Amino acid sequence: MAQKDIQHYMRGGTLQLAALPPLSLYVHLPWCLKKCPYCDFNSHEVSGEMPEQRYIDALVADLEASLPLVWGRPVHSIFIGGGTPSLFSPQAIDRLLSDIRARLRLEADCEITLEANPGTFEKDRFKAFRSAGVNRLSIGVQSFDDRHLKALGRVHDRAQAIAAVEEAAEAFDTFNLDIMYALPGQTLENQAQDMRQALALQPPHISIYHLTIEPNTYFAKFPPVVPEEDTAYAMLDQITEMTERAGLARYEVSAYAKPGHRCFHNLNYWQFGDYLGIGAGAHSKLSFAHRVVRQVRLREPRLYMEKALAGDAVAQETEVSRADLPFEFMLNAFRLRDGFKLQDFADKTGLPLTAIAQGLQDAEHKGLIERDLVRIKPTERGFDFLNDLQSLFLPD
Repeated sequence: MAQKDIQHYMRGGTLQLAALPPLSLYVHLPWCLKKCPYCDFNSHEVSGEMPEQRYIDALVADLEASLPLVWGRPVHSIFIGGGTPSLFSPQAIDRLLSDIRARLRLEADCEITLEANPGTFEKDRFKAFRSAGVNRLSIGVQSFDDRHLKALGRVHDRAQAIAAVEEAAEAFDTFNLDIMYALPGQTLENQAQDMRQALALQPPHISIYHLTIEPNTYFAKFPPVVPEEDTAYAMLDQITEMTERAGLARYEVSAYAKPGHRCFHNLNYWQFGDYLGIGAGAHSKLSFAHRVVRQVRLREPRLYMEKALAGDAVAQETEVSRADLPFEFMLNAFRLRDGFKLQDFADKTGLPLTAIAQGLQDAEHKGLIERDLVRIKPTERGFDFLNDLQSLFLPD
């Protein structure tokens, strides 16, 4: 479907947003060397030569077609995700960022993150990404144990993972490590060893994910034996203790950071900010004076390139209904240790506080939140039973 005329988004509606939230840009690069058995992202194994230049042409055309929807708004962060974006050459990333800069106003301190995998880098490649304008790297390590890396189908080993993190620390002022837990055959001691190795490399930020078996993945067809739920909870407690001792505070359900190293891009998602997503299968959430709109791009890379170059990359668009807005907001906000300000709910949804009064009352009664007149945040119990807390705000 072609982008609608800007007047379509600006017409009167049921919401009244006093101001627009911060805007981020997400760029999806869909290729990887090998599809991991647990991965349900829109990623595709490289076969033959990657159409680097044509894909960037398509991204720029996609951005051009979207410009009227974000005109004049500064961009606070850019996240280049995948797939494995570090498969793209530093020259291609340089061209991509230059083309973005020519079309959007980036804040002076704009955070620009690139996802990278240890199996796809050689010496000095990270420095070249830094020269291209990337200022934050997110490295998909997942584990430092060769047995677990093999079970996860990763293309790197422990030695490559350590080398990649050391190289990142040299090239970047801030970076993130992705680590997974509750892996096939993993014990509490294995997991502690993984964390000891991760923390020894002194990352300023760690994102930690529980391995989940997603539908339509290899692991869904052939499920591995994973640790029991009690063991997984114990692993998470262990992770939180170890990271805190190392000076990384848990500021979000799955994110731990040293002071000054929180990921702005992800914070913007969790705080119900706006993001424009370009690239195959990318999602957008955009606010206007009277509505909040979600878009999804075409998923299949070749079809996406063809359609984006013709100015027609959007596969689906929906306006978020008034009834769904409270749940959509809470789905993100309660992932944060600090919760949210009541004023932010009103500003970002355009709804009165009465829309969440009953849900908040129920959550407080169950001991899932604590609140004052300004801010609401999850209690320890609320953090542990996050799904229960979020579900109190589902529309009737």
